[in-house]
Amino acid sequence: MHQSPRHYFETRLRLASTPMAAATRLASSGLHADYVVYENGGTWSYAGGALAQITLDRDGARLRQPDEVHLPWDGRPLQQVQSLLDAVQIKDWRAYGWAAFELSYAKDGDLRHVGDQRLLHLVVPHTEVRIEGAEAYLRSADQGTLAAFLEVLVAEGAEPSSVPSPVNVRQAGADAYRRAVGLAVDAINDRRLQKVIYSRVVPVEHEVDFVGTYLAGRRGNSPARSFLLSLGGIEATGFSPEIVVQVDPGGRVTSQPLAGTRALTGDRTEDERLRAELLSDPKEIYEHAISVKIACDELLDVCAPGTVDVEEFMAVKERGTVQHLASRVSGRLAAGRHAWDAFKAVFPAVTASGVPKDAAYDSIRSNESEVRGLYSGAVLTVDQDGAMDAALVLRSVYRQNGRTWLRAGAGIVGQSRPERELEETCEKLGSVGRFLVPAAEPVGTGVMVGGARP
Repeated sequence: MHQSPRHYFETRLRLASTPMAAATRLASSGLHADYVVYENGGTWSYAGGALAQITLDRDGARLRQPDEVHLPWDGRPLQQVQSLLDAVQIKDWRAYGWAAFELSYAKDGDLRHVGDQRLLHLVVPHTEVRIEGAEAYLRSADQGTLAAFLEVLVAEGAEPSSVPSPVNVRQAGADAYRRAVGLAVDAINDRRLQKVIYSRVVPVEHEVDFVGTYLAGRRGNSPARSFLLSLGGIEATGFSPEIVVQVDPGGRVTSQPLAGTRALTGDRTEDERLRAELLSDPKEIYEHAISVKIACDELLDVCAPGTVDVEEFMAVKERGTVQHLASRVSGRLAAGRHAWDAFKAVFPAVTASGVPKDAAYDSIRSNESEVRGLYSGAVLTVDQDGAMDAALVLRSVYRQNGRTWLRAGAGIVGQSRPERELEETCEKLGSVGRFLVPAAEPVGTGVMVGGARP
């Protein structure tokens, strides 16, 4: 039977607090167990609960709104996701969610390297708040919840200020990482691949306040995007240095490869010296150049002829505790293509996988101790009008199944040295590891199931 599109109740509100404080207050309110906070270009969005939910795993794609539609795996997973989004019966929807790194193995239909984990999780929220400047735009599926959110936003209260408890990021897995880098350099010199990104995991032994960490970390970082989420059984907060892909409603596509790294020390003279070193280091320049080439090649597959262009090349972007070489590649989608075609073309980001990608995947699986999951995947928004914004998940802290951890990697090419690549992971881990705020009280160790805490 045909369902009429659902509508939101809407209102606007002038805020006395900052957008970041307002968004995190909503996350802390407890009004929804599952939520996403996403920062994009000075706009903070909060998405809580789910009017519709789309998930993807090796069994296929599912839409719940609330009745379930299941599309069994047919080898075209992102096309199935698009089909289910087209079936969402909510006017002017925006979906929020995440994609795991392992989706890269399966996006072309190959399930050999995919386990039982979820590959993608999207929600069209029950309640959504978008905050820009001093104005908040609220919409909710029911007036009672809308009133409750208004009450949270107008409540008086100082912005929380917690004291972080930094973790030592230098020791965990360091020897194994050095050995892995040496093996990668050998494989590159044997021409089995050109570049690969290996990562290492740093356990966090104390319980973490994710909202407090987001506030402290966002104040100390300068990300391209930031996020705070509790969705699909995983909690994470992060300060993404780059986008995977951005698509506007008119079909303009942008990707932003960052590759090549030096520390930001806070000492202006030293940072300028490191910046000059970064811009002249043959290893860093080569690593960056091949990443930009791959980004161009990938967009050529989905963009109209003659529209792909490198708009910015080898600028230096400051991202928290590091500075990167950064470029911006753009194009216009070819006729008949949509945002998910662009996402499929570029995901995972070449700056978090390697060149060529298939060889890099094999090398990553052989040399990393565990699956990546959300690390080096994407947190994203998708709109009914065809727009998409996908942030690369790096510089983040994660919690799942009672375990909390950090993770970071470095780009390895033929000129790489194990000690320098290890140091680079430490520099990147500092963007999060020094801002971890301890939880005030012990938290439960259960995984959220079906949007509620057990």
